Formats: sequence, structure tokens, C-alpha cells
Amino acid sequence: MRAVVQRALGARVSVDGQIVGAFEGPGLVVLVGVTHADDDAGARRLAEKVYQLRVFDAESSLSSGGCPPPGASELSASDLGLPVLVISQFTLYGSTRKGRRPTWEAAAPGAVAEPLVDAVVQHLRTLGANVATGRFGATMQVALINDGPMTVLVEI
Repeated sequence: MRAVVQRALGARVSVDGQIVGAFEGPGLVVLVGVTHADDDAGARRLAEKVYQLRVFDAESSLSSGGCPPPGASELSASDLGLPVLVISQFTLYGSTRKGRRPTWEAAAPGAVAEPLVDAVVQHLRTLGANVATGRFGATMQVALINDGPMTVLVEI
């Protein structure tokens, strides 16, 4: 399982012009990709790692909207009670090793991936996160204000 985690000052995801998930103010945008070997235990570990990822600094990031200096991030979304926007993203398992056209062979099919993305969301909620989501399998438009920018790849 992979997640691209972005610290954001606000985000929204829309389907067919309708906002289906959003948050205002600081939080995390999490793009989740699932591969064939992933399972519920991995979904649980990913949720815990993402929500406890220390990418916030209370003084510089939350009060002024600025990026903390390297090594200064001491707080997590969990510590601060910040929202999380989770969006399924099978393209995280795209491969461009051969040629210029990505292949998606490593991405799990929807029947496998959807319940595991749902499991990540459920585990985040169990941890106390306020979670908004995109819509699995839909063409989505994602807008966010990346704070920092701070973007981290998490693999389980």
C-alpha cells in the first residue's frame, strides 16, 4: 500500500462539478494506492502511520501558514485533531519502466482496492480523525493548498 501525504491549508475533491469531500484550514490530503498483496492489516498500519506522521509544527505551520525548518516538525494530525481527505489513486502503482506509456499492472483491481481504501478511512476514523473522501472509481478534480510544500510518500 502506498500513500502520498500532503500537508494542506485546505482541500476539496469534486465529481461532476459537485464537492464530495473537503476541509478548510490545516489538514492532510492522502492519496491511497493499493496493490495485489495488500490486506486489512496493511490498511490499519497505513492509517496509523499517516495520522501519526509528524509533519506539523504548532508555532510556524499552524499560526503563520509557513513551512517549518528541516527537522522542526514535531506534531501530527492526530496530536492536533486535524482533518484528513482520503482519495483513492490507483495511478500510484503506475510503472513507466518501459516506454513512455504507464502500465497499471501493479495496481489492484477495484474489487480488491475499494474495500481496502474504505478500511484505511475506517481505521482513521477509529483513531479519531475527521475524514472526508473522494468517490472510488470516479473521475475526480482535486484542489488543495499545499503547505510548505510538504509532500511525503508512505509505503507499507
